[in-house]
Amino acid sequence: MKIRIGMGFDVHRLVEGRDLWLGGIKIEHSLGLLGHSDADVLIHAICDALLGAANMRDIGYHFPDTSDATLNMDSKIILRQTMELIASKGYRLGNVDATICAERPKINPHVPEMKRCLADVMQTDEENISIKATTTERLGFTGREEGISAYAVVLIEKP
Repeated sequence: MKIRIGMGFDVHRLVEGRDLWLGGIKIEHSLGLLGHSDADVLIHAICDALLGAANMRDIGYHFPDTSDATLNMDSKIILRQTMELIASKGYRLGNVDATICAERPKINPHVPEMKRCLADVMQTDEENISIKATTTERLGFTGREEGISAYAVVLIEKP
C-alpha cells in the first residue's frame, strides 16, 4: 500500500453581509467570510491538503477564483470534486486532522455537525475526521477578528 500526506492552509477576511460557512455548515454570526465561493476556510484547507498529497497542485488551479463557474459555489461541491480528482489517481482518504483558528464565534459547539457533514461529503466514517478549534490569544488578524484561518493535514492511501 502506498500512503502520502498533504498539508493545507486557507484564510479569508471576515465582513458584514455574508453568511459564515465552516466545515460545510452555516454558523450564525454577525460576520461572514469574504471569498469568490462561499469562502469555507476549513473545506478549502482540506482540499489543498488532499490535492497536495496526491501531487495535483492546489485548489486555485482546479477551482480558480476568476471563473464564473466557481462564483458563490458551495465548497461542499469543491470538496466532492476534489475527492473525485484524487480517486482518479487511485487514492482514497485515510484521515483528516484540521484546526480552525478564530476568536469568535466559538467553534467547538459546531464540531460534531461539521464532522457529520464532511464525512457525508467525503464518503468516509466520522472517526476519520478530526476538527480542532483554537484562538490566537487576540494576536494578529485572527485575534483582531479580521479573519479566520484553517490548517489541515491528510493521509491518503492507494491500495
